[in-house]
Amino acid sequence: MINANDPSLNSWIEVPAGSDFPIQNLPFGIFRTESNPAPRVCTAIGDYVVDLAVMNYLTLFDELDISNEVFNNRYLNDLMALGKAKTKALRNRIADLLREGNEEAKDLSWHFLHPADKVELLMPVKVGDYTDFYSSMEHATNVGTMFRDPDNALLPNWKHLPVGYHGRASSIVVSGTPVRRPKGQQMPDGADKPVFGPCRLLDFELEMAFVVGRSTELGQSVSTAEAEDYIFGLMLFNDWSARDIQKWEYVPLGPFLAKSFASTVSPWVVTLDALEPFRVGGPKQEPAVLPYLQYDGHKSYDIRLEVAIQPEGGQAQTVCRSNFKYLYWNMSQQLAHHTSNGCNINVGDLCASGTISGPTPDSYGSMLELSWRGTRPIAMADGTERKFLLDGDTVVMRGYCERDGLRIGFGKASGRVLPAE
Repeated sequence: MINANDPSLNSWIEVPAGSDFPIQNLPFGIFRTESNPAPRVCTAIGDYVVDLAVMNYLTLFDELDISNEVFNNRYLNDLMALGKAKTKALRNRIADLLREGNEEAKDLSWHFLHPADKVELLMPVKVGDYTDFYSSMEHATNVGTMFRDPDNALLPNWKHLPVGYHGRASSIVVSGTPVRRPKGQQMPDGADKPVFGPCRLLDFELEMAFVVGRSTELGQSVSTAEAEDYIFGLMLFNDWSARDIQKWEYVPLGPFLAKSFASTVSPWVVTLDALEPFRVGGPKQEPAVLPYLQYDGHKSYDIRLEVAIQPEGGQAQTVCRSNFKYLYWNMSQQLAHHTSNGCNINVGDLCASGTISGPTPDSYGSMLELSWRGTRPIAMADGTERKFLLDGDTVVMRGYCERDGLRIGFGKASGRVLPAE
């Protein structure tokens, strides 16, 4: 069996230089076309979307014994539920069929290859539950410095457990979906009573989310050693935030309406298998964590992240460059902590990382930090400034790994800000 991660593989499908989607990636998603509006499972290579439902119908996956219903599906959940052994075998089989030198599927390609700019990519996962963590020490330190005590920016529990909260799954949307500016209660500076109206301090948060691909029973815990068996893959995640609403509402129970109005994900789920060549260690954790959060080996990935803001009618400008490897708490620790009390998880659940900020001002993962609470406006190429997001702005997040000429990317997670109704 061909190994899809083999760096020597090339495809008979042209893959432009710098593409997020070489044959070594093969992420999973859901798409439809104008001529066939039924949603179905796909992958990406170069500038093409590959219809896996048609490939299965053409008996190209017969040896895998996967039903047509799994591929003719609105979501990836049923595919993920087959288990990692099956989905890894599928990814390897796709790589074999698309590799240079294999003519088995080439003459049939007009049936299953679609130019990426001619398809609609849909929300890939039916999200049952969504948890947002707070795992970047740089981000937590910046926020604590701004709003509490610069000498004691981190709260006492922060280095002992992955802080998180349960968010709203219903408002998670796929890249390209517009986001309407939320309205809510705010307490303006100097006011003696709250007001209700459109958010004035709209922000993005640069995050990634992992997708749960295996369920547990109520009362079952997942160890850090087992955690990656339960994580199918990763997506880009923009946790839109209304800072003025959040400031007023978060005491004592934390985020609520300031977060639940929208979160944007990328349309592709990149598997942990595809990310394996880019595995790295994370920051040293001091003090030592409790035994259930200890782990062996490298549990993070060198994923370069960036955020651009495109003003209405203007040019996109990159405002942030960060990296997934900066996270203090890794995914295995997040999942181990999440399930340590016996909380059950289900296929399709999303766990977001929290804002991913780096050590330098240009790597801060939110406007709150980049503009330092509005005191350091960002100059835009069109002559305007940004303290926070304006109506008409489009936020575009991208992420990719790159080493020795191999690039594995996530596409983009983008959303345009619409005025409040």
